[in-house]
Amino acid sequence: MTRTDGRLLALDLGTSSARALVLSAADASPVPGALARHKITPTYGGDGSAVLELHEYVEGLLGCLDELQQGGHLEAIEAIVLSTQWHSVVALDSHGDALTPVITWADTRSVDLDLGSSFDEQAFHARTGSWLHRLYWTRRIPWLLSETSPASFAGLPDLVIERLTGERVTSVSVASGTGTLNLATGEYDEEALTIAGVKADVLPPIVPTGWTGHLSAEYARRWPGLVGVPVHPPTGDGAASNVGTGAYDSSTAAVTVGTSAAVRVVHPIDNAPELPWDLWRYRVDDKRAVTGMAFSAAGNMHAWLTGVLRLEHDEPTTVQIGESRVIAVPFQAGTRPPATVPGGSGVYFGLSFDDTAETLLAASLQGISLEVDRGLRKLDALFGHELSVVLGGGGIDASAWWRRCLTATFARPTDVCAEPEVGCRGAAAVALGLSPEPGGEHLTPNPADVNRVAALRPRYEQLRDMAVQASAL
Repeated sequence: MTRTDGRLLALDLGTSSARALVLSAADASPVPGALARHKITPTYGGDGSAVLELHEYVEGLLGCLDELQQGGHLEAIEAIVLSTQWHSVVALDSHGDALTPVITWADTRSVDLDLGSSFDEQAFHARTGSWLHRLYWTRRIPWLLSETSPASFAGLPDLVIERLTGERVTSVSVASGTGTLNLATGEYDEEALTIAGVKADVLPPIVPTGWTGHLSAEYARRWPGLVGVPVHPPTGDGAASNVGTGAYDSSTAAVTVGTSAAVRVVHPIDNAPELPWDLWRYRVDDKRAVTGMAFSAAGNMHAWLTGVLRLEHDEPTTVQIGESRVIAVPFQAGTRPPATVPGGSGVYFGLSFDDTAETLLAASLQGISLEVDRGLRKLDALFGHELSVVLGGGGIDASAWWRRCLTATFARPTDVCAEPEVGCRGAAAVALGLSPEPGGEHLTPNPADVNRVAALRPRYEQLRDMAVQASAL
């Protein structure tokens, strides 16, 4: 990573927490003790709602900056960068006030769209990198228009930027997560807007990667050390995580494991390979895209199982990788688009009375690893070679067994990102043009583990197909 002096303030707009932390500008590593966190608890409803309270979220984030200020950490800050959850939306009235909570990616409410036989969803997907799925604004906005009378729409990061700087703008990265961006032009897609039933002027203007804002007078008085410090456009957390792990070109895939999991490749937007139907594509910045596949079960599965089974240890150390007779298909939270498996579809096959809590945990981590491997192999085929792999994220950092399991399942060496704060690190790298390296251990797959997983894979695929079919009944 290119060395610079000073420090950076990173804001991380997650679904389970809003955080502010100070990074060294030399390598984007966290400054010890300079972290403040506000816990976020989404509200879930029987109607499919999954929302965040906007005022509480933003005030909690601002409180994190107050905490850093009190600790003397908001001095010598050179830039403010943001890593943010993708896909959120808020309906706003004519004064810019919120009519709804923050609607998150997990919210299942939307409208079904019947666009007739003339609509070419394959071409739409190739152009926008998205599908007509409830995750995206193409189906969220028509639903919001039917429920209330909004004058405009914005995502959570757009409203955070507006609160800090007084300007409501969005980045090409955040806009790509709405499903309304033309990936090639970096502007809103006309057909997507027509489907959503809106004009571009009711959405936040898209600013270039080099845009910067500055804190409004109110916050300049509140945090005097940040006066004049440039605020950079936010980066979607998936794109930021790739860059933050050191996977920022088309030779390397990043596998990140947090609450959910994903496998992605960053590559130039110009001359990008044709997008297969079952992969998505978003933007990193003005010149780069990120193509990949996401999975709904990962760290959330690990946390659920260790709690339900009351495991004393968080790792299945008594079970060899690929050894378990039990097959776990990790569809507890359903699947991401374009697949349509609903939540509540997770299954275990082959249970017997001699199985233990560790058996179930090992089977679940193995099932998640096999799901990620499906995405990795599709990316290998897309880019025409076996990709190098970097592992990163909180789940990776927390489990040595899972790191070895993923490495054996991929049947290739992996590098581990030593820095768990991959999203903030990546947002800093995107904003400042840095090139981070993984910096962690290098793992070589154990041949015996590889052989056991290879023998397990056909049975897993067969049982997975059965689970998909059963979910449709």
